[in-house]
Amino acid sequence: MDISRSRCFSLLSHVDHGKSTLADRILELCGAVDARLMREQYLDTMDLERERGITIKAQNVRLHWRDYWLHLIDTPGHVDFGYEVSRSLAACEGAVLLVDASQGIEAQTLANCYAALEADLTIVGVLNKIDLPQAEPDRRAEEIERVLGIPADELLRISAKTGEGVPELLDAVVARIPAPTGDPDAPLRALIFDSFYDSYRGVVSSVRVFDGSLVSGARLRYVQAGAVHDAEEIGVRSPIPTPVASLGPGEVGYLIAGIKEVRQARVGETVTAAANPGAELPGYRDPKPMVFCGLYPIVGDEYADLRDALEKLQLNDSSFTYEPETSGALGFGFRCGFLGLLHMEIVRERLEREYDLSLVATAPNVEYRVHLTDGKVEIIDNPSAMPPATHLEQVEEPYVTVTILTPTDYVGPLMDLSQARRGEMTKLEYLSEERVELVYELPLAEIVMDFFDLVKSRTRGYASLDYEPAAYRPSDLVKVDVLLNGVPVDAFSTIVHRQRAQDYGRRMTERLRQLIPRQLFDVPIQAAMGGRVIARETVKAKRKDVLAKCYGGDVSRKRKLLDRQKEGKRRMKQIGRVEVPQEAFVAALRLDES
Repeated sequence: MDISRSRCFSLLSHVDHGKSTLADRILELCGAVDARLMREQYLDTMDLERERGITIKAQNVRLHWRDYWLHLIDTPGHVDFGYEVSRSLAACEGAVLLVDASQGIEAQTLANCYAALEADLTIVGVLNKIDLPQAEPDRRAEEIERVLGIPADELLRISAKTGEGVPELLDAVVARIPAPTGDPDAPLRALIFDSFYDSYRGVVSSVRVFDGSLVSGARLRYVQAGAVHDAEEIGVRSPIPTPVASLGPGEVGYLIAGIKEVRQARVGETVTAAANPGAELPGYRDPKPMVFCGLYPIVGDEYADLRDALEKLQLNDSSFTYEPETSGALGFGFRCGFLGLLHMEIVRERLEREYDLSLVATAPNVEYRVHLTDGKVEIIDNPSAMPPATHLEQVEEPYVTVTILTPTDYVGPLMDLSQARRGEMTKLEYLSEERVELVYELPLAEIVMDFFDLVKSRTRGYASLDYEPAAYRPSDLVKVDVLLNGVPVDAFSTIVHRQRAQDYGRRMTERLRQLIPRQLFDVPIQAAMGGRVIARETVKAKRKDVLAKCYGGDVSRKRKLLDRQKEGKRRMKQIGRVEVPQEAFVAALRLDES
């Protein structure tokens, strides 16, 4: 392929601004998919994506337009999948930035635009959905020019739904986005930017060739893994995987090298020729997990299956981390780190669907920095690992910079919400007469649970939210333990701000009182902060009717039987162990998520 006739670009936008619909129109226009086989969200291949109507995984496809080859990557729009976007940008020279002509710039529009500029990509600005009755393309074009600096007269106006303006968009991509650079005669250098595990063929990697040629059957070296494999098959997705003889500089395709060990084909790996190796390419910054939770199999025998499933899923989604942990209540499991709450939910659902596992997830929490009295600093991502209060100098929690774009009518409710969550305003800017940008510094722990849902409910769905890590700050945090019959249950422990401790303790004890079955003795359920109990409920004992055999007679006989029963319950309470059924753990922790 003539490298000057190749173009590599990504589709970027906020959630629901029309990326997947535009990808459908481009596929139709280029004749890549037969009309009989065409469906909505064609590139979204996961059931979860089709059910939720969102893109979770970036997908690449090679298309032919006029005399050019276009390498298109459709990316997710949600903030939790920003790592997919950053990986895709490394395989491109340009980006098409979509903006809804009725809604204008949203939070993730800003974040994706800045990410593309940082990657030094050429941006083609596009106003989508101009066919809507409420579309205001002229006003939105002025807003884009003022906020993003893209000249209004350079913005293309299209309707991805009807196809209006899409041919002109492809012509603009060819005209404005530069061709890839690379030396076809240099040693091979290709970057793996995505992978998944196929149970029949092993690891299937998406690659972008920067220099040299990737030839089928060649002997390849995986630089970081230090392993050598043969290229069993190379090909392109158009969008059906199609084998080819070779891939040259600037081309995007897939590589199958018979790799069964998933660690040998990580995202960011450099692939080069074994005989004449090239220099290693800059890979990717490892994403920093922001939300942590424990994942445990409901059936203990599935622990090994869960470990294998996590390893294979991490190959396809390298933005989550996991490490083994043990819980006295839940047994053996894994401590997993995610980029956000939606990311956590998607990973758990994929594990249950794709690998047929039944899982319990503990309440999500964040990573804390603990300063001890002996001068040491520890990173804690599990409440049960928190040192005793007597050993603590101070505890720092992560803060994030939250950007909210909202209509002016809802500024008051959003400021109330942010301040109630210990937020500090750093910016308030009117983007137009109707739209305001609010920027707050907020503790991450305050937004991972329900902050996004509350923002949507208080603004009737009109506001958008984006966040990025800021810094660690000291906070008045305490560990709250839940005790059953005086024994701490680590799965219910949490770290909260001191002002919220009593509320959490009261809610959890009330829930557990309803969920734990009655024993033959009273079971006290206590929430404790350090050595002080801050909330208590009691599961009353079952009581056998020991007086059933007494037909009248002296009251002293009844009293003797009752005293004997009372003494038996007292001894039983001393040696009795409360068995919490698995269903109670699942119900309590899921209630806490909601």
